[in-house]
Amino acid sequence: MKEWLQQLRGKAALIVATSIVSFVILTGFYGMGDSDTFLKIHRGIDLFGKVYKEIATNYVDEVDPERFMKAGIDGMLKTLDPYTVYIGEKDNDEIDLVTTGKYAGVGITIGLRDGIVTVINPIEGFSAAKQGIQSGDRILEIDGTAITELPMEDVRLLVRGASGTTLKMKVEREGEASPLEFVLVREEIPVRNVSYADFVEEGVGYIRLERFSRTAGDDVRNALKELKAKGTIRSLVLDLRDNPGGLLDVAVDVVSKFVPDSSLVVSTRGRKSEADRKYYSVEKPFLPDVPLAILVDRGSASASEIVAGAIQDLDRGVIVGTRTFGKGLVQTITRLSENTSLKITSGRYYTPSGRSIQEIDYFHRSREGVFTVKPDSLRKEYRTSHNRKVFEAGGIRPDSVVTEETHGRLIQELHRKAMFFKFANQYAVRNKSLPDDFNVSADLLTEFEKFVRGKEFTYQEEAEAKLSELKEIASKARYGSSFHDGFERMIKAVDVEKGRAFERYNKELRSALKQEIIARIKGPRFAIGASLQEDTTLKVAVALLKNRTAYSGILAGKPQE
Repeated sequence: MKEWLQQLRGKAALIVATSIVSFVILTGFYGMGDSDTFLKIHRGIDLFGKVYKEIATNYVDEVDPERFMKAGIDGMLKTLDPYTVYIGEKDNDEIDLVTTGKYAGVGITIGLRDGIVTVINPIEGFSAAKQGIQSGDRILEIDGTAITELPMEDVRLLVRGASGTTLKMKVEREGEASPLEFVLVREEIPVRNVSYADFVEEGVGYIRLERFSRTAGDDVRNALKELKAKGTIRSLVLDLRDNPGGLLDVAVDVVSKFVPDSSLVVSTRGRKSEADRKYYSVEKPFLPDVPLAILVDRGSASASEIVAGAIQDLDRGVIVGTRTFGKGLVQTITRLSENTSLKITSGRYYTPSGRSIQEIDYFHRSREGVFTVKPDSLRKEYRTSHNRKVFEAGGIRPDSVVTEETHGRLIQELHRKAMFFKFANQYAVRNKSLPDDFNVSADLLTEFEKFVRGKEFTYQEEAEAKLSELKEIASKARYGSSFHDGFERMIKAVDVEKGRAFERYNKELRSALKQEIIARIKGPRFAIGASLQEDTTLKVAVALLKNRTAYSGILAGKPQE
């Protein structure tokens, strides 16, 4: 890991046909076992260059050479796995953000709402928040450039820049008759890997880790110190749900906070011998024996799975939630030029027991491209430190499986169309503060329903979609009138249920609206705290940590009742 990070920071690897020809001739590769491979590479580059040149210069319509080359590179890489990608100038900043743990900006997160670039959250303590930028502000211009038609990545490039420089931002705000203008200063902003850390019950600490950028290990240590300063940590929950991963060595750093020094955390193996490495914990653990629960779901991937897999294999704690994503591939990054890079899958990683958790076999897929997941009974079996059975592939399987209730189509569409967000913006115009015991009343929910209907919000229930499919099938099969009479009754019944959707999803609507309003007025951290009060998976984990017999039983391999 250290080797490729050093390459990322300083080394540029620009591969062109002439350099490969020189390399083959001067080093005598023709006399080595790989001579056929290098000859094929040379021929391939020569052929690719000729095809590229002919089309770029002689095609009937004018071709943009840069875009055409990018399309060719992308097409070539698509024959591999989805993680081997060419990183252009617009995306290179995101790589730097992960590998350095910081970036220069004004301190805002942005997203699209109704096709308009909108401020989702100004980060406390930085220029945007200090100057008065608010959640819900719709960005119109940056330094005089209208951004309404720009792709999101272009807008991010305009916002970011050299630390100490300024930008002018024009925004449109709910309740304001005319646009507002702000002069903001770019400054170095550390990536916040830990979004929340507090006690959820007496003695039960909780840390939510959002990503594994360069500083994640330090962030976890600091969060543990803060918790210890507040009270005694009798048990801990580390939440890795929806954490897509990050840097491998940072995952090792996080695991090191909980396992004995010099414990094997993860190993990597690849095509080349230099990819074969073992990574051990390198410090005395901060919490060596406090009962530990790791929360995971299908959004937990890569570095998250390294942490969960190590904790499980070393029997250091219990894994709670749903099966993880299953990304057991290692990527390294090589600079191709000053502003472009190649991220390439260079190996697979293995948990301490020796298992791979890769879900999809991109390298032995069927001709049809259909991937199948083998049941546990057909997967190779491995053993943890306490001789518990664990299985390879398919991600990390939790010790305690908790399936969260799936939200109905109504809730999904309200989120997708930003109805909660928009209503919270209007609510914040009228209410500058919230009581500590804020909850969504029946009257407020009714007001929200009227707001949604006033926006001409429409959606399709899943039952409606299935009925449409059934109607088409029945029509092709020429079903008779008796079927169609019954079908019409079903449609009417679905319409009735759709009309009472706000009643059916009363609890979920109140919860989502409460979190959005709290986030808008008090900030994201308070919204996370509110969400934890209704978090089923967290409640199961806390109950397990408090029941030492059940906790120890899982780690001893005893079946759960």
